[in-house]
Amino acid sequence: MFKINTMKGHDRMSTQDLLLAIEEAVRQGETEFEVAASGQHDIGGPLWHPEGKTLHFHITNAGQRAGSMCLPGTEIVVEGATSADVGWLNAGGIITVKGDAGDTAGHCSSGGKIFIGGRSGTRTGSLMKHDPLYEEPELWILKNTGSFSFEFMGGGRAVVCGYDSAEFASVLGERACVGMVGGVVYVRGNVDDFPADIKCLPLDDEDIAFLQGGMDDFLNHIERSELKGELTNWQEWQKLTPLTFAEKAAKGNNKPSMQAFRMNEWVKGGIFSDVAHDDFAVHNTLSTGLYRLRVPSWDNAKFAAPCEFNCPTGIPTQRRFDLIRQGKLDEAFQLELDYTPFPGSVCGSVCPNPCMDGCTRGGIDEPIQIGALGYRSAFLPVAKPSVQTGKKIAVIGGGVAGLSAAWQLARKGHSVTVYDEAEHIGGKLEQVIPRGRLSHELLEAELKRIESVGVKFVSSCKVDKDKFAQLRGEHDAVVVATGGTKSRFFPWEGAERLTMGLEYLKAINRGEHPKTGKHVVVIGAGNSGMDTCRGAYEMGAETVVAVDVQKPAAFKEEIDYVEGLGGKLVWPFFTNKITAEGVYANDGTFIPADQVIVSIGEEPVLDFLPEDEGIEFFRKSWLVPKADQSIAKGVFTAGDTIKPGRLTDAIGSGRRAAYYVDQYVMGQEVKPFPQKQQIPAGRLSKAYFDKCHHCLLGDPVDDHARCVSCGTCRDCKMCLESCPEKAITRIEKADGSWEYVSDPDKCIGCGICAGVCPCGVWSIEDNPEPIKMYSTGAKA
Repeated sequence: MFKINTMKGHDRMSTQDLLLAIEEAVRQGETEFEVAASGQHDIGGPLWHPEGKTLHFHITNAGQRAGSMCLPGTEIVVEGATSADVGWLNAGGIITVKGDAGDTAGHCSSGGKIFIGGRSGTRTGSLMKHDPLYEEPELWILKNTGSFSFEFMGGGRAVVCGYDSAEFASVLGERACVGMVGGVVYVRGNVDDFPADIKCLPLDDEDIAFLQGGMDDFLNHIERSELKGELTNWQEWQKLTPLTFAEKAAKGNNKPSMQAFRMNEWVKGGIFSDVAHDDFAVHNTLSTGLYRLRVPSWDNAKFAAPCEFNCPTGIPTQRRFDLIRQGKLDEAFQLELDYTPFPGSVCGSVCPNPCMDGCTRGGIDEPIQIGALGYRSAFLPVAKPSVQTGKKIAVIGGGVAGLSAAWQLARKGHSVTVYDEAEHIGGKLEQVIPRGRLSHELLEAELKRIESVGVKFVSSCKVDKDKFAQLRGEHDAVVVATGGTKSRFFPWEGAERLTMGLEYLKAINRGEHPKTGKHVVVIGAGNSGMDTCRGAYEMGAETVVAVDVQKPAAFKEEIDYVEGLGGKLVWPFFTNKITAEGVYANDGTFIPADQVIVSIGEEPVLDFLPEDEGIEFFRKSWLVPKADQSIAKGVFTAGDTIKPGRLTDAIGSGRRAAYYVDQYVMGQEVKPFPQKQQIPAGRLSKAYFDKCHHCLLGDPVDDHARCVSCGTCRDCKMCLESCPEKAITRIEKADGSWEYVSDPDKCIGCGICAGVCPCGVWSIEDNPEPIKMYSTGAKA
């Protein structure tokens, strides 16, 4: 005997492994099987012994489809109850279930016998059939069945004994024998609600002979022989059979329509009447309106173009080019000033332009000239705000982040004053960036534009605890944007010999001539390090070497400039100690120098903030603001006080701070800063754009012809002209803008509009509109 326990500790054998083990045992000649199952399915078939011997299975805790596709020569006994599909497609086996069976017991069986010693579920005996070349299938049930029993039955015999079922209105459940065309169902007990094409007849002698001949076998298999007397009073039995073809033909004049059959004969109200209110309308494969499988939507500017998404300031360059296409140059140039007060000093001069790194056009030929386009807004005037709110805001810190916040707040009509301890406002733009990289005249022009909208500058004003408290008391809100003002360095041996790069560059920009050695080593090879190298050469250094622990992060053009002056970059170089003779790395490498300048970043000095208001810090240096960029009641922060970043990061941080400050001082509900997802690259069709060779270095304004306008409609009309159903309409608005609309009564949801749109503006999605025929708990 083959015995197997499918549970070993907490590990359960898979169905596949169990069935393979049984098949191998049969091949080896085994005939007796004792299976302690744990819900595995399909146990017992289809199998045949190599010598034609009978296979005996005794199963406990069987899963679905016990005895499925069971063949002649297989006998199965299932202890207790089993789940759905017992005897599914039974082709000759003898299957005994000593307890209840689940739904669809005997489903599609075409041979053999199935004995059930309890109740069976919905659609028991459905699709039973009989091939006249073989013995007809039998299905014996001790008690009763669930609804839709013997649905579409085509042959075979079923016996429902109705034992212990007096409480049920029908031992066959609701709607028994729907679609039945063959076979017979013997039933003892109450029967109700069967179709009009089913006859309910008393037993004849042949019927009684069949039942008498099979009852002992059935009761012996389910071990209930004591019930024979109770179940063999044939006056309590009746049989259900379908009308013959001739009988149906005789009723021809009364043949119901398909709708009437669905509503009344098959299931009252329709087969899905419990979940749907069927209108019985027939819809074409290509439908419009409610029954479209998919619907388009014109998602203009829903997504951020890669340039906008990768710009920390958030400047929507693709919108500027759309305005340029419409001939609205002034509006396009003014648009940048809605996002930054420094289109020339930052975007057009010192920004690394991450927007251009992400530009889709860069994958075709060259990125759009966004930095150069920004410079076109550098000297534009702006109008003062027409309305003043009366709210007063103090900005501590006259660097890029503070001035960005001040610019935004002043343009909303607030009274803004910027306080800075330096003699000149401008932060790193004024104090650190070499004049060779940034025109001082340009910076001064942009600072004057900030003043022109009402921002007041107070320079040479050091804010300590008392001054901070005073400013806080005199203003409706305070923005802390003092930036990184102290050079960072590690406690290397000899660190006292270091020159601080930040102070060194400030001295140069003040017009001083700070002490500079002949041979200089700069620790740090980022952009600040390159600025320091450039400054050292300007101050008379003969050799300059920049070292870093990693590949230099400075822009290529900055590295090229320093190397053009004769400078060298050494990496990886892990500084170990600084001496009067030079710098040592931890691997013993030595670089001679009579001056070492550290330029690896800065950290903020925030000793003026109160200590009793729960202000959070990161590493005791940088502020950890709340989601609205506040650090205390009425106090907000921006820029390098939160984390070190680029100048464009500082501008974007200032914009966000201003957004929340405005809501705070105006007593508005706090809403998150608006942000868009980047448009998925798969929505864009770069194939529509040819490589451009003759225009790469031309006027950046002319790049409107190259710009893909990612996620923003460029009004190319391709969707309008391509729609096969002419469902799309272009609507022009009074301000010259436009909108494309799809008519649901014409649209078939083909998706051509989304397929041809080069800018990824059209979407095609599954139809989200609910069809009211479906019941969802509410009235349809």
